[in-house]
Amino acid sequence: MSQSPESPPPNPGPAPAPAGPGAATSARPPARNPGTALDLAGVQATRVNAAAVASRITALAAARPVAAAVRPAWLMRAIACTDLTTLAGDDTPGRVRRLCAKARLPLSPEAQTALGAHRPLTTAAVCVYHGLVETAVRALDGTGIAVAAVSTGFPAGLSPLPLRIEEIRASVAAGAREIDVVITRAHALTDNWSALYDEIAAFRDACGDAHMKVILATGELGSPTRVARAALVAMMAGADFVKTSTGMEKVNATLPAALVMMRAIRDYHARTGARVGFKPAGGIGSADEALAYLVLLREELGPEWMTPARFRFGASRLLGDIERHLDLTLTGRHASPDHFALG
Repeated sequence: MSQSPESPPPNPGPAPAPAGPGAATSARPPARNPGTALDLAGVQATRVNAAAVASRITALAAARPVAAAVRPAWLMRAIACTDLTTLAGDDTPGRVRRLCAKARLPLSPEAQTALGAHRPLTTAAVCVYHGLVETAVRALDGTGIAVAAVSTGFPAGLSPLPLRIEEIRASVAAGAREIDVVITRAHALTDNWSALYDEIAAFRDACGDAHMKVILATGELGSPTRVARAALVAMMAGADFVKTSTGMEKVNATLPAALVMMRAIRDYHARTGARVGFKPAGGIGSADEALAYLVLLREELGPEWMTPARFRFGASRLLGDIERHLDLTLTGRHASPDHFALG
């Protein structure tokens, strides 16, 4: 189960447009990851060559441009794969309702038509704290847009385990269809993989039918090898998605961490047949960054992962920058940075 990213193929040409820009018909995966027993030997055998990871990222950036002709389609796909997020201490029901309105209509109908959207475009989900789940559920009723709740003592994950499990159950009862859980980082940092597996399995049980995204806090795990091992343990314990970060660490989503996690997803799929989703989150605020993640995703996991069912951006600022880029495509003029603010 050793990971050693290879060099990209020579002269690959520009990245093609994703099929069918616009919202997917469902934001939920077609099948849950059932998980497996903990394969401790397999986890401990996993190694990542950090230099090879860096080389792969550098080479891919140079070899896989997104051509201008298909850039709008890729950016609309990024919107469709976004968990539009607000996780501020001063969040209010009014702010969440405005966020939900933006999730329902991230681009004007006229812009969507002009850009060639095949169906009405929405974001995949809205992500909020537990106390605002019911507000978001009411605002999104009938839209098919999921409400995701951060949980388990987010962002540190250090509250007592029974309280973290009860928080999951409360958010599910309030209507959350997706739960973003944080792990006890100490389990990963001390290589206590059995404890990490048991914790995540308990979270999965509490989620019931709600899909579970497991936040690894990759910037705090210390090495690519530990990131890969934590991702594998999370998937073995039943994660439907593995997610990079809370957005509140000093180092959040990075392309090297994304590559390591995508390779872990690919390894797990090869062994089990289960397709686990991936969610980079934290610090992704520009259209160019979003495109870099989408290109990496297509290269590493293939076009079947380029749907809201298997890929999400966790972001609050990203949508505004994508809107500015798409507006430039349509009008030829640069809008001011605050023109597309969510408010």
